[in-house]
Amino acid sequence: MATVNVYLTFDGNCKQAFEFYKSVFGGDFPFIGFFKDMPPQEGMPPMSAEDGDKVMHVSLPISKETMLLGSDTGGEWSAHFKQGNNFSVSINTDSTAEADKLFNGLSAGGQVTMPMANTFWGSYFGMFTDKFGINWMVSFEQNKA
Repeated sequence: MATVNVYLTFDGNCKQAFEFYKSVFGGDFPFIGFFKDMPPQEGMPPMSAEDGDKVMHVSLPISKETMLLGSDTGGEWSAHFKQGNNFSVSINTDSTAEADKLFNGLSAGGQVTMPMANTFWGSYFGMFTDKFGINWMVSFEQNKA
């Protein structure tokens, strides 16, 4: 069964925002990764030190079933940042088949921004904006411990 969480996007202040959220909700970050930790991508220009220090992904458990997720934006993605629409609905699935079904169904008539694919962080992942303007992320974590 899929779980649904909110994924927040920030313009350089994700770490500060999540430190604040952690002070309110409590708990710890099971993961916080920075853009400088990504493997080099062929054909991409070198990343600035400022962009490297931005958050690539952070998660904060809110309950047994719910996580608050987030990242900073940068590069080509930052042109689309607008405070107020800086969130996505994040769906975590139990299989690649379920991920494909939900991705294909919900993205119909919308705009795919990242097709479903295996990622360097071990997830089968994709992103799109549906035909109603809602941003979605679909993920199957292949390397669950």
